[in-house]
Amino acid sequence: MTTTEIKATATKYIINTYGERQLALVRGEGCYVWDADGKRYLDFLGGIAVNGLGHCHQRVVAAIQKQAETLIHVSNLYYIEPQAQLAKTLIDNSTMDQCFFCNSGAEANEAAIKLARKYTKDQGRTGRFEIITMEHSFHGRTLATITATAQPKYHKGFEPMVPGFRYVPFDDLDAVKATIGEQTCAIMVEPIQSEGGVNVPRPGYLAGLRELCDAHHLLLIFDEVQTAMGRLGKLFGYQAVGVEPDILTMAKSLGGGVPIGAMLTKAHIAESFSPGTHASTFGGNPLVSAAALATLQTILDENLTDHAVAMGRYFTEQLLKLRERFDVIEGVRGQGLLMGLILSIDGKPAAARCIENGLLTICTMDHVLRFLPPLNIDESHIDEAVQIIAKSLAG
Repeated sequence: MTTTEIKATATKYIINTYGERQLALVRGEGCYVWDADGKRYLDFLGGIAVNGLGHCHQRVVAAIQKQAETLIHVSNLYYIEPQAQLAKTLIDNSTMDQCFFCNSGAEANEAAIKLARKYTKDQGRTGRFEIITMEHSFHGRTLATITATAQPKYHKGFEPMVPGFRYVPFDDLDAVKATIGEQTCAIMVEPIQSEGGVNVPRPGYLAGLRELCDAHHLLLIFDEVQTAMGRLGKLFGYQAVGVEPDILTMAKSLGGGVPIGAMLTKAHIAESFSPGTHASTFGGNPLVSAAALATLQTILDENLTDHAVAMGRYFTEQLLKLRERFDVIEGVRGQGLLMGLILSIDGKPAAARCIENGLLTICTMDHVLRFLPPLNIDESHIDEAVQIIAKSLAG
């Protein structure tokens, strides 16, 4: 099918929750994808932080093929070997104790919200159920997670919201301190706000949240749906920022392209989830666990976390050189391979021109071009991306 044919079919039969789309992508390899008309694009969006190893990585493909020939799905009524191996590898490389597997970041965050409430009640603090979240955050599309997402545009039309969430400005410890009350049970935060505009907190902010949680007997939840799996230069974002949460959530690049989410926590907190309190039919099934295990093992074996640091540093240098050439560039921010180019103009046309010129990116918060390239890119890919960005801004 051509792009025109695919678009016509999708428009007729699929509910329009994504608006107008420029491309119909049909094939991917490494850092590149091709559309239905044969044009190649450098992918610096990565399926919105999903394709951490690029497209169709050999080890992930092999794991999927082998598992698909062996056992695809049986449900969590039974023990699943690749799921157990995946959990062990995640725990062995973190300071957490146990995992819960699901299908997405929103589901992982739902699990974290439920666990925080349940654990707090199990501790005898029955009046505590509120969770403090940050303005410009993004935690998912379910009813509870859009309520946790402190952006009114996601709430419109779905009221009433789920009770139990309080919002404060990001990177403002005084605001958090003033909001903690007798009903507070947890603080939920992204180590870096990706959807919110690649917002990096000042030094001491996350450590300050940890101190507040300890002082008030609250749980600290890190939403690492986009910052885990090497994106910030460590396997988990909390390791990169040097602050340990009580619960962390992840998804996106965990599966190397297949849908899987996970919530990790400490053993004494995990005890509040007993049989029947939470579950997932597809969560961590044999196929997705095999793919995730191959993805995780590749990151560890090839030391892609250190590589992400080096490539992130080089990418930042090249983007800062662009700033000297274009007045519309206000700055560059990010960490590792989560980068944002801050514009003084509407970023949507700039992102569209990048796509037209062969680079996949996205505009977030109206004026930030966000880049989420694979961890295994090299300098030549960054140079190619920067040339396209320059061409697009010049246009």
